[in-house]
Amino acid sequence: MRRPDPIFAAEATAARLCDMTAEEFRRLVEAGHLPPPRVIGKLRRYDVEELRRVIRGEAAAEALTW
Repeated sequence: MRRPDPIFAAEATAARLCDMTAEEFRRLVEAGHLPPPRVIGKLRRYDVEELRRVIRGEAAAEALTW
C-alpha cells in the first residue's frame, strides 16, 4: 500500500520534496521566495500544497501574501 502524500511537512521533508538541501530551502524561506511554516502547537510545518502552488507559479496569480 502506498503511503499517503503529506499535507504538512517538517523542514527537512519539505526540502526533500523540493529536491533541495535543508539549508537551500531555509534560505529561500528567509528571503521570502517560499512561504514560511505554519505553527501547529509547538510544531513548525510547511503546507505542502502551498509549496506546490508557489513552485508552479500558481500562487503568484492568486497574489498570496505571507
